[in-house]
Amino acid sequence: MLVIGVGGLGSPVALYLSAAGVGTMGMVDFDRVEGTNLQRQVIYGSKDIGRKKLEAATERINDLNPDVEVIQHNTRLTQSNACKILKGYEVVVDCTDNIPARYLVNDAAHLSGIPDVYGSVLGFQGQVSVFGHRHGPCYRCLYPKPPDPGSVLSGVERGVLGVLPGLIGSIQAMEVVKVLLGTGRTLSGRLLLVDVLSLKFRELKIERDPRCPLCGRNALTKKLIDKHLLASNTRTRPGNRRAYTH
Repeated sequence: MLVIGVGGLGSPVALYLSAAGVGTMGMVDFDRVEGTNLQRQVIYGSKDIGRKKLEAATERINDLNPDVEVIQHNTRLTQSNACKILKGYEVVVDCTDNIPARYLVNDAAHLSGIPDVYGSVLGFQGQVSVFGHRHGPCYRCLYPKPPDPGSVLSGVERGVLGVLPGLIGSIQAMEVVKVLLGTGRTLSGRLLLVDVLSLKFRELKIERDPRCPLCGRNALTKKLIDKHLLASNTRTRPGNRRAYTH
């Protein structure tokens, strides 16, 4: 399995799947630990501030379960390296915190023929689903078009309650276990919506879109699309502020 982003979502995903005994775990991240990360990125401690996240996370995983092989990808996921990095993994876990990266992970997972276990958080709300599993819909079936570049708030800008990524990441970890074991009913074709203020769980049905440019009937895409997304900025323009868990 491959975890994209070892932050608020990636922390519980990496910890629980390591404890569960996943044999090989790849991790993609290029950032360093900051003090402000600690309220939600529970794989790190105060002693890790300033260290590369991959180094600190690998040390924690090795301490938790030394039998897990950790493969570090100390880089930003880009259009040029995404499919190469995903090659050889059985499932990818999208723990990113911005919309362009989610499209990139989805598209690369589809082209690589592996499921994408998706999670997102914003404020007091979260979402979880499994895309591209057993001919199920992909992220573009749910969100065909991205918002205009610069028109959205990221989780970092809007803020996230620290407990929320722990909850959403734990659900993602459970979905990974079901995908790898081929057991149970995954969230493929379903979008789980979580509101922690009211502690309500809702579920929306997602249909595979026959017109989807990536996985639809007439899709001709054999390479990553929407290159402009990768250079877009998710910060909002003054007077045009919208918040997405998208």
